[in-house]
Amino acid sequence: MILQHLPALQIVVPLVAAPICLLLRRGDLAWGLTLIVSWAALAIAVMLLHAVITGGVISYELGDWAPPWGIEYRIDAANAFVLLIVSGISAVVLPYARASVASEIEESKHSLFYTAYLLCLTGLLGVAITGDAFNLFVFLEITSLATYVLVAMGAGRDRRALTAAFTYLVMGTIGATFFVIGVGLLYMVTGTLNMADLALRIADLGDNRTVLVAFAFLVVGLGLKLALFPLHLWLPNAYAYAPSVVSVFIAATSTKVAVYALLRFLFTIFGLEFSVEALTLTYVFLPLAIAGMFAASTVAIFQVDIKRMLAYSSVAQLGYMVLGVSFGNVTGLTATILHLFNHALIKGGLFMALGCVVYRCGSASIDEMRGLGRQMPLTMAAFVIGGLSLIGIPLTVGFISKWYLILGALEAGWWPVAVLIVATSLLAVLYIGRVVEVAYLQPAPEGRVVTEAPRSMLIPMWVLIVANIYFGIDASLTTSVAGTAARALIGGTP
Repeated sequence: MILQHLPALQIVVPLVAAPICLLLRRGDLAWGLTLIVSWAALAIAVMLLHAVITGGVISYELGDWAPPWGIEYRIDAANAFVLLIVSGISAVVLPYARASVASEIEESKHSLFYTAYLLCLTGLLGVAITGDAFNLFVFLEITSLATYVLVAMGAGRDRRALTAAFTYLVMGTIGATFFVIGVGLLYMVTGTLNMADLALRIADLGDNRTVLVAFAFLVVGLGLKLALFPLHLWLPNAYAYAPSVVSVFIAATSTKVAVYALLRFLFTIFGLEFSVEALTLTYVFLPLAIAGMFAASTVAIFQVDIKRMLAYSSVAQLGYMVLGVSFGNVTGLTATILHLFNHALIKGGLFMALGCVVYRCGSASIDEMRGLGRQMPLTMAAFVIGGLSLIGIPLTVGFISKWYLILGALEAGWWPVAVLIVATSLLAVLYIGRVVEVAYLQPAPEGRVVTEAPRSMLIPMWVLIVANIYFGIDASLTTSVAGTAARALIGGTP
């Protein structure tokens, strides 16, 4: 009986646990509940992915109201994979969070922090699982509102977190407004909000001008949410000034879910046969993706705050994901979906390493990194391996992503783009190399003596770093799931 309601439980469990955390008031109890909920969400996501791979698409009708009249949770290979990414990262982050949160956030706010965290988790899972366009908007806003609070909690360490949160709020609100206008326009001409039903009705409308305008609003709104260059201005400060745990979690999940939402609208609702979509992929997404890859990577080279450096790197990596979409073929889309998973492992591990540095040194500036290769060898070894994966060295997940991207470019007949993908990897060598040079070849500041972070932080960090290697050596599982998801999306399977 419970197994039949797993789609609902994926949302209900963290949603119900959130206010309970606030009522508990004690940070350690709130952390324990959040940890249990995160692992429960991961278990549900694993079961859903297995059910989809073995038995096909799952349709869950909320309140037994049949779609399109009722809200439907519809799970296929694509969103089951995203559910696994979000819940998996959360399950690894929570053991890491206890010591990090205790060091960066005042104790009286711990229960509030975990409440906001669970609401953010609920929203991310909801965006992935829902089959209703307006319901997706609601979950996007739940995630955004919770994330604004989480980012602002970094003000205890750096007051600039408040400005970062406010900028994020303004940009996020603009993106949400564009998105909901697009959804409203689609409802106006189709009379439905169910994604599968929307796909059928839009196909019958042809080049309807209202649908074309809705498409434009949706692309811009989701572009803001996923920080597509040049709509990325909220992201660097949000990542840099948020508490370390928040940087880890949102860098590994938030923008990935927004990319998934874009994929869902582009391929499930509109489809490649939609007249404007092919032009958008070629003349909007392709140039913006390439510009973002180079511009953000170049800016990252000159950053003195390593969290900001990785934030700009994330903008470049989002360029890779959008680039795969722009190819309009199964291989390119496979690369995008695969990089959702791989980049979560890469950035999760790297931001965890910086969180360990912040825990011991108080900041993650380039000056604080001097000599850390000898004083915090485990942490810096993890950073180096994560950096190699970000660059795309063979035997890491970063290489797998770039390999599929290059194959997608060649399949589309765009060999110059394949060359540009390799060129951007050289820029990553420069900004990762700066940190490695300072950490291993420069002496530590005089009088500074630091040791490794607690094992509760080191172990989760190394779980993600080892996963970078494991799934770089044996990528059969991730490429199989990503390929299945890509074929379903390209084929128009709702």
